[in-house]
Amino acid sequence: MSLFDWFADRRKGQFVGKVSQESDEGDGLWSKCPECGQVVYVKDLKANASVCTNCGYHHRIDSQERIAVIVDPGSFEALNEELVPTDPLLFKDRRAYADRLRESQAGTGLNDAVVTGLCRVEGIAMALAVMDFRFMGGSMGSVVGEKITRLVEQATERGLPLLIVCASGGARMQEGMLSLMQMAKISGALERHREAELLYLPLLTHPTTGGVTASFAMLGDLILAEPKALIGFAGRRVIEQTLREKLPDNFQTAEYLQDHGFVDAIVPRVQLRSTLARLLRLHGCRALELTSA
Repeated sequence: MSLFDWFADRRKGQFVGKVSQESDEGDGLWSKCPECGQVVYVKDLKANASVCTNCGYHHRIDSQERIAVIVDPGSFEALNEELVPTDPLLFKDRRAYADRLRESQAGTGLNDAVVTGLCRVEGIAMALAVMDFRFMGGSMGSVVGEKITRLVEQATERGLPLLIVCASGGARMQEGMLSLMQMAKISGALERHREAELLYLPLLTHPTTGGVTASFAMLGDLILAEPKALIGFAGRRVIEQTLREKLPDNFQTAEYLQDHGFVDAIVPRVQLRSTLARLLRLHGCRALELTSA
């Protein structure tokens, strides 16, 4: 990613439940859309999958909200929740990596930046991984890679379709090469899933960047994206400085990538479950009973 873009968003207050200091919405009951400025009741916003009813702006949501949007109620069975990241390099910049992990775990209630499990979508069994940007920018470390790889392998073994919801700044620099290795590990598991003639769908949400874009985010049979999601490898400023030219205003948006053949379909969040179910049925997926391994 452009972590610079992430920090810029943070300074602007563009997070679900955050509002401008210029408004009187600081009680947490109201939310101001950063796109159109409309102020809405948070409860009504969440009832519409955190999508602005005025302009269609997709607020960023966490992994639990994302799962609720996608799966049939009560059907999600989490897998490998016990996996916890370590600090193999004893990494420290301005703060120790171990401290950053503890802070993210306390703030999110997650062990790491991805939740994986089995679920049903309109009765159809599916394997699901959801990345959570709140946890260190959704960065991909060893545990994220291991959880996704195990999920892909279980989907292959059970003959299930797979959806990975991507939201990440890329590989986790605090784990160095161990993080970069996850790109190849997940990609290898996805190739075995493909050889079994099983469906894999990545959903690219805001933002999907770095090593995640360079690996499993772009390996789908059909690549889906949310409207106006930031999708890319390097940050915009890095590319402009390298090419020494000005990029289009909509560069690295889902719409730009669709126009240039990198994204197959842009799916509004409120239509996601029905769209997934239709794609699953078109690819021959049928309702199956889910049982824990």
